Amino acid sequence: MEYQHGGDVYTYEGMIDFSANINPLGPGSAVVQAAHDALDRMTQYPDARCRRLKKALAGRLGMEEEYFIFGNGGAELIFSLVLAERPKKAVLLAPSFLEYRQALQAVDCEITLFPLRESEDFQPGEEYLDCLKEEIDIIFLCSPSNPVGNVIEYKLLLQILERCRDKNIRMVMDECFCEFLDSWEEHTLQEQVREYPNLFILRAFTKMYAMPGLRLGYGMCSDQGLLDQMERMRQPWSVSVVAQEAGEAALRDREHPVRTREYIRRERARILKELDRLGIRYYPPMANYIFVRSESDLYEELKRRGILIRDCSNYDGLNRGYYRFAVRKKEENTRLLEELKMIYERRGCRWQNPL
Repeated sequence: MEYQHGGDVYTYEGMIDFSANINPLGPGSAVVQAAHDALDRMTQYPDARCRRLKKALAGRLGMEEEYFIFGNGGAELIFSLVLAERPKKAVLLAPSFLEYRQALQAVDCEITLFPLRESEDFQPGEEYLDCLKEEIDIIFLCSPSNPVGNVIEYKLLLQILERCRDKNIRMVMDECFCEFLDSWEEHTLQEQVREYPNLFILRAFTKMYAMPGLRLGYGMCSDQGLLDQMERMRQPWSVSVVAQEAGEAALRDREHPVRTREYIRRERARILKELDRLGIRYYPPMANYIFVRSESDLYEELKRRGILIRDCSNYDGLNRGYYRFAVRKKEENTRLLEELKMIYERRGCRWQNPL
């Protein structure tokens, strides 16, 4: 199987990995300790219903327990949902996360791409509503988006949600990076879950809590029939004992996301200031990663210097020249900026940043 995502540290061993958008502050000591302690229970099967974790999450978010479903990362839930619904026609933004298309192709779903314009910073507008017709079964949206890192206007999200309910379209809202936003509660559709059974919100512990190796994701939906069918689509022990214990510990640590947002805000501003100085074109980021365009092959140039970034040319709607890199620890960000400076000064490459 061809690997098409970031974070391939096994192929590129020893490199500084800017290609995966993981919290640079790590999971937090409480999460690490909980995962370590849970190893004593590796002789037990995990709770297939994730009851303690579900109760903790419902209490943290103020939502009903029956609205939650857990999986082996967000990716399992994407595939489980598609297998449960078996949609015939779907609409995807281009560019958007590759896993949506892969899951839809697994059930031979016809996919219509809605191209986002670079001139509008890859931001969807109200014209997107025109593609939401009766024959569409499902749509996937992501805010903050992957790979660009911008957010969809909240007013437009509500319009899309209302149109989807009217047309009986399943709306999957990927909010896996939502917690990195300042005032993130103002951007989530969480409260609409109760009123709109056609809405499915996808989140994961992967990014904010730096747990990609443990694999823990969850969905929120008030359509109990869908959740029951999704449970039938997946094997019962996909969320390990270690992942469940680490997830509970993460939910108890309310300060870690606050510290993370403050750190990301500072470092992101520092990086953007230097990109402006170098003349590297970027698109306004709101999450923990930055999407850029360059005439230089930054992927290969940086790889030769021991730094791995995400080449975004395999995203729908993109080609060579688009790259994404995460905000990491301060010293690593400084190293990236130093290498970019050498690349641009040596080649004399300079883009006029329109921002």
